[in-house]
Amino acid sequence: MGGVTENLAAVRSDIETAAKSVDRDPARVTLIAVSKTFDADAIRPVLQAGQRVFGENRVQEAEGKWPQLRAEFPDIQLHLIGPLQTNKVKQALPLFDVIQTLDRPKLARMLAEQMEKTGHRPDCFIQVNTGEEEQKAGVLPADVDTFVALCRDELGLPVVGLMCIPPVDEQPAPHFALLSKMADRNGLESLSMGMSADYQTAVMLGATHVRVGSAIFGKRDYP
Repeated sequence: MGGVTENLAAVRSDIETAAKSVDRDPARVTLIAVSKTFDADAIRPVLQAGQRVFGENRVQEAEGKWPQLRAEFPDIQLHLIGPLQTNKVKQALPLFDVIQTLDRPKLARMLAEQMEKTGHRPDCFIQVNTGEEEQKAGVLPADVDTFVALCRDELGLPVVGLMCIPPVDEQPAPHFALLSKMADRNGLESLSMGMSADYQTAVMLGATHVRVGSAIFGKRDYP
């Protein structure tokens, strides 16, 4: 698994270079190692190399591997970066430290209700569909301000930032710039944007969190 740790070091170096190129402090950028589809044995070497922030797409998959890894590495921070169904909210809240895919009023109300009941309040990002793609989740750009107000002001959710996944067939930079503008307008400091193909661009455009999977773990074998 030496290749995985070398990959991790290369990604960290790239983040540092990109940040310094625009006079940003690299320490202000959080690398989220996206471990979806990889089992605990594949993840452990990355943990042993010092990485502590990870991203998972599915609640059920995360339940199967992270309790064991948390027992070994208690300071793990786990982000949910895939869609969250309302019927999975009760399972997701105790498992994840950050939920990045808040994208609709029904989910917002369910999260607020469960946070009130349990007292567990993971940070939330609002997912924005910057490309306005019909098949993709996320709040439309025109609705972001209203949705932030609902989540943060009316429901009292701990909204810390915005997240986006640009269309695969478009240059990501305009989408990252748009997300940054919307965050600034709403007083949100965190921007989750950039994946394996474009995380350096995202860092140069203000990303505080980048979600990098295949550049660290290698190609995925999907079931």
